[in-house]
Amino acid sequence: MESVLDKRPALKAVIDQVAEVTGYLWQKGWAERNGGNITVNITEYVDDEMAALPALAPAKQIGKVLPCLNGKYFYAKGTGKRMRDLARRPMQNGAIIRICPDCASYEIIADEPVMPTSELPSHLALQDYLLSTGSTYKATLHTHPIELVAMSHIKRFLRPDEMTRVLWSMIPETLAFAPLGIGIVPYTLPGSVELADATLEQIKYHDVVLWEKHGTVAVGTDIMDAFDQTDVLCKAANIYMCARAMGSEPEGMTDEAIREVQEVFHLPTTRPC
Repeated sequence: MESVLDKRPALKAVIDQVAEVTGYLWQKGWAERNGGNITVNITEYVDDEMAALPALAPAKQIGKVLPCLNGKYFYAKGTGKRMRDLARRPMQNGAIIRICPDCASYEIIADEPVMPTSELPSHLALQDYLLSTGSTYKATLHTHPIELVAMSHIKRFLRPDEMTRVLWSMIPETLAFAPLGIGIVPYTLPGSVELADATLEQIKYHDVVLWEKHGTVAVGTDIMDAFDQTDVLCKAANIYMCARAMGSEPEGMTDEAIREVQEVFHLPTTRPC
């Protein structure tokens, strides 16, 4: 069976990068069974021939109206699909969808009628917001980073200022590569519109958001960028836990040291909300 990727090398490169990242997620233990989701805006790679492709299944409702997504195209991981399988066969474990003119529904156009992730409302709400702000971010990643999820089980770390301070203080690179810190969304039913709305509010101030007792959502210029930001924060959480395992609360970098890194590297100097 011919794939839409066969004659579109630029689009294939994007999907290959998705496959590469999903392999990393599986290797890190962040993507058990069918855990985690990915959505990437691929509109710029869609030519007239691809735009004319018919729907492979009846249109599905998103659950809300997203006006900036009219006529946009996305690659989305399939619901119930495993990241380890997507890493090997991305077009059999994901699909390309087109947003309908009502901006409230979508249809699958390639390669197979694989239903997108159940978290699609959250992902598309984020994509709509990014487009409305003129952001260059095109990718959204939801995964289950072990250390960050573990920290969300501790009440102290549900205060975003505290979680961010601790993660920043573990290693200077965390501050340099995740200068917006991490947002927190209290536990909300997975796949719900309420979760999408709460995540959208946090993404206004952060590139990575932690869903309490569930996982993270990250946005980036591409899927590797979204992965890297999550990876940096999770590394800091791992360092914190290793220090705790040695029997004491880690000191972390001082506020003065943090401010010095911010000033030298011209990073934001305000504490995230």
